[in-house]
Amino acid sequence: MTSFDIPLPLLEETLTRALAEDLGAGDVTTEACVPEDKTATANGVARKAMVACGIPVAGRVFALVDPSLRFEARVAEGASVTAGTVLWTVAGCARSILMGERVALNFTQRMCGISTATQRHVAAVPEGCLTRITDTRKTTPGLRLLERYAVRRGGGHNHRNDLGSAVLIKDNHVVAAGGVTAAIEAARARAPHTSRIECEVDSLEQLEEALAARADIVLLDNMDTATVEEAVRRTRGRAFLEASGGITLERIAELARAGVNAISVGALTHSTPAADIGLDFIA
Repeated sequence: MTSFDIPLPLLEETLTRALAEDLGAGDVTTEACVPEDKTATANGVARKAMVACGIPVAGRVFALVDPSLRFEARVAEGASVTAGTVLWTVAGCARSILMGERVALNFTQRMCGISTATQRHVAAVPEGCLTRITDTRKTTPGLRLLERYAVRRGGGHNHRNDLGSAVLIKDNHVVAAGGVTAAIEAARARAPHTSRIECEVDSLEQLEEALAARADIVLLDNMDTATVEEAVRRTRGRAFLEASGGITLERIAELARAGVNAISVGALTHSTPAADIGLDFIA
């Protein structure tokens, strides 16, 4: 029923570390209150409307706690669900379910929250506009793989994954290199032929310099909408334009109508609230 495009072995270290953090000293309450032979069935339930994401991660968490647990995804990844929807069911040893509960919920709540926020931003792009919503590298340390997957499940796109995956000349690079032109020329001389050159600018004057130096992508940093509109007019399709900095959900429509090709939103991963999901034992 569900699809997941991250190879689960890549997550083993992250999930194992999270379980060790929570279970390193055992589970005093569960061991004291729940008989060893007690079995149970529990449902992961959405408390509010959300975009389902990370269900296979929850399944893997429970499998690491106890391979004998039976886990079933009840909705597809990326599905929009209403409050009360059962996302997954896990059955088997009650102690094992309780020991894996918090870690499984922590991951899925985080991922569902990001997917849900991303979907809202994507939906805010007016019909007919081709502007894509992207994330940034402002991710939780150690969780970038999962958080960027959640952005994709919400209908968004990923920006560069790490410092080695693309050329992006930021303001401090410009200062250190001696200017926009010098930075772009140096990057082009060193970068692989398969890489495009992106340069951040914070003024129309820097935009003109970046275009003259033949930047492939120009990041318009913290510009108001009127300035973005002028930047689009001056560029005339000569470069891919990305708006970034100070982006809110309320600005998405006006920036998309201004004609930028992409809007990168750091808030998708650095400040989106977790979704509300609970694990309910079936009496």
